[in-house]
Amino acid sequence: MNKIIQCLLLVFLLTGALQLKIPCQQEGYCVTFNEDEIRAEAGLCAVIPCSFKSLFAPEHIIWYKCEKSEDNCDKSVPVFHSDKNEKNIQPMFKGRVLLLNLNMTEKNCSMVINDLQKSDSGSYQLRVVGKGTGEAFTYLVKANLSLADLNQKPSVMIPPLTEGQQASLTCTAPGLCSGSPPKITWMWRGEGEKDSYIIGNITALKTENLTAFTKRHVSTLTFNASADHHNTSITCKVSFTGDININETVTLNVTCEYLIVLQILLRRPQIIGSQTIKEGDALNLTCSVDSVPPSLIVWTKNSLSILPSNRTSSPSNNGSTTLVVFNMTVKDSGRYICTITYENITETKYIDINALDTWVHYAGCQHSAIKLNGLLFLIYWVRLIVKLFLSHIHLCIS
Repeated sequence: MNKIIQCLLLVFLLTGALQLKIPCQQEGYCVTFNEDEIRAEAGLCAVIPCSFKSLFAPEHIIWYKCEKSEDNCDKSVPVFHSDKNEKNIQPMFKGRVLLLNLNMTEKNCSMVINDLQKSDSGSYQLRVVGKGTGEAFTYLVKANLSLADLNQKPSVMIPPLTEGQQASLTCTAPGLCSGSPPKITWMWRGEGEKDSYIIGNITALKTENLTAFTKRHVSTLTFNASADHHNTSITCKVSFTGDININETVTLNVTCEYLIVLQILLRRPQIIGSQTIKEGDALNLTCSVDSVPPSLIVWTKNSLSILPSNRTSSPSNNGSTTLVVFNMTVKDSGRYICTITYENITETKYIDINALDTWVHYAGCQHSAIKLNGLLFLIYWVRLIVKLFLSHIHLCIS
C-alpha cells in the first residue's frame, strides 16, 4: 500500500514539474520574466521585464512574436533587433519596440512595446547573439502579453469657474508611454445640443518627459467662462494610434459674481437728553445715528459697561438706543458714552450728567428768585425816574 502511494506521489510531482516553466533549459542559459502574463490596454504601452544568463558575451538581442502553434519561432521575421542596421523587421512593429537597457553586459532584455494594438497579444521569444561564430542561443521560455480594450480614462481638472473670468482646464491622457503622442480634443455640449467646439478658446498640448521611456501628455483649454457654460458638459477626447479613442465628460459649474454698489450713509452719533437732573428723577438719554444698514449702539458710563438692573433700561430701535436710569442719585453722575460700531468703523459721543440733590436744587431756585426780584425793583425805579424827568422837561417848555 505504501509503495502504491509513493508511486502516485512520484507521478504527481513529475506531472507538475512538466507543467512549470523552467527558466534554465540548460546549464548557463537561463531567462527570467517577472510575470507569467503581462496585461495591458490597447493604445497604451507594455513593458516586459526580462533578464538572462549566457556563457558568451552578448552583442545583440532579438525578439520574435510566436503564433500559438509554434514552440520555436526564431526562424520568422523578428519584431525587434538591437542591430540598427538590421532592416528585416516586421512592418507592424517597426519603431514601436525598444530595449530599456542597451548595455548588453548587464544582460537585461526588458523591452517596451508602444502604440499597442489588439493584434499584439501573444507570446514573445528571446534570442541572444554573441560576437563569435556560433555564439547564439534561443530561449524556449516565452513572455506572454495579453491585451484588452482601452479602459483608462483621461483625467480632467477644472478650477473654480467665475462668470467673466478666464479659466484654464487641463486634460491628461492615460498612460505614460513614449510612443506616438495622442491627439487631445475638447468638445462642449449644451442642453439638448450636439457636441461643438468652444468658441474663443486657446488650446495647448504639452509633453512632459518623465524618464527616457515615460512621458505625460497634457492639453490645456483656456477660455472666458460665461453663464452659458453653466450646467453644460465638456468632453476631453483622447485619440491614440490605430483609431483607439477614450473620452471623459464633466459638468461645468460657473458662479456669477454680482457687483453690488452700496451707498453707506454714516453720520456722527447724536445724543438727546438733559445734562442736569434732580435726585430721584429718571435719566433719559437717546443716542441715534443714521447708517445703512443699522449700526450697533452701546451705552457705557465712565468707560465701564452699564449692567442690566431694575433701575436701568436700554431699549433699541432702528438706528437708536435709549438709556433710562430710574431714581437717579448723586453717585449716578458722570460721563455717559454712546459707542456706535458699523463694520470696521467706530464712533463715540459722550454727555456729562450732573445729578443734583434736593437741597442744592431748592437753594438754587431761591437764589434765582432773589435775583429776579431785585432786577424787577431796579427796573421799576429806573422807569419812575425817567418819567419824572420827562415831565419836568415838559413843564419848562410850557
